[in-house]
Amino acid sequence: MHAMVFRRAHEPLCLEDCPEPTPGKGEVLVEIAACGVCRTDLHIVDGELDQPKVPLVPGHEIVGRVKACGPRVKKLESGMRVGIPWLGHACGHCPYCAMGSENLCDEPLFTGYTRDGGYAEACVADESFAFELPEGTDDAELAPLLCAGLIGHRSLKMAGDAKRLGLYGFGAAAHIVAQVARYEGREIFAFTKPGDKEGQAFARKMGTSWTGGSDQLPPEELDAAILFAPVGALVPGALKAVRKGGVVVCGGIHMSDIPSFPYANLWGERVIRSVANLTREDARSFLKIVGPAGVKTEIERFALEDANTALERLRRGKLVGAAVLIP
Repeated sequence: MHAMVFRRAHEPLCLEDCPEPTPGKGEVLVEIAACGVCRTDLHIVDGELDQPKVPLVPGHEIVGRVKACGPRVKKLESGMRVGIPWLGHACGHCPYCAMGSENLCDEPLFTGYTRDGGYAEACVADESFAFELPEGTDDAELAPLLCAGLIGHRSLKMAGDAKRLGLYGFGAAAHIVAQVARYEGREIFAFTKPGDKEGQAFARKMGTSWTGGSDQLPPEELDAAILFAPVGALVPGALKAVRKGGVVVCGGIHMSDIPSFPYANLWGERVIRSVANLTREDARSFLKIVGPAGVKTEIERFALEDANTALERLRRGKLVGAAVLIP
């Protein structure tokens, strides 16, 4: 099979002919129809997440069909359409798993990071961490839901019942979250890079009430803000934008350092919190709401061998919505 393979940080992925993997106990072999390109993939390629399996096939927003089942597979069957997200396995016995927080598992496996992922024609997955997907929707349009959607949804839950919600960085995750938030009756304020007229036009298309640069304050105090841009310098500004008791949620797996800021920005029982990974329950609850909320993803399609081009467009902030690779 063909795959785009990571071997060393700061170097392009290589198109290689690799053996098709064989599913083990409790695993399925999935023929991949589409795989989204996530900022986490970029963090791996750029050496900001520095403990990947090497060599590695990146990618964790996978949509495909079960091609074969390993021993002891109980729920999935050949031909089923499935989605494979970032969390690829949890141990089930550490203190975090025992308390229902498998996203914080001490012995996890992550798709496209510590096990091979979806920048390929096929991959294997733990059947317990693969989700059956409904028919009738384009594979490529579903792919971003498997991380941008899931992490965005978990971030939204961390924002509580915020009615006025700020989204910093309006890309793959934010454009999905905005649709869910509007369905829930929230008012959305979008922050982009200063002067990014294209990004602000995209945010308005998604139904935001206000758009502006990340160097601006919104016209009203926010109840909560979610940061999808991996820029620590945005945290102090977001704290100034939220009301007393408000929360700033950092939705990325990696962020540049947060600079020092006056305690007054935090005072008033404001909260900063991070979001780590996801749980299977996150996936189940989010996938149930996609249809009723009318979520539609904005995507740009790339051939598998053009993964480096897609990553570079993401790095330069030149994507509108999400990039998706088609094997």
